[in-house]
Amino acid sequence: MPTTGVKFEEAEATLPEDLRGTFRRLVRDYEDLTVLHFGRGYVAYKVLADLVLAGWRPAAKPHSGLGR
Repeated sequence: MPTTGVKFEEAEATLPEDLRGTFRRLVRDYEDLTVLHFGRGYVAYKVLADLVLAGWRPAAKPHSGLGR
């Protein structure tokens, strides 16, 4: 999924500047895993933006068993 579409930009615009990098990372990781598990990258950008606003942050390096 491109991170240049209208829905992505609308969701990103709801975030303060300092959280936008976190949002972009979450979008990329989520999309990668939906492609891995379901064959296509579906992302609900507004939901991911809300998770970032709610405090979601990466806490650790990915575990080797992630399946990528």
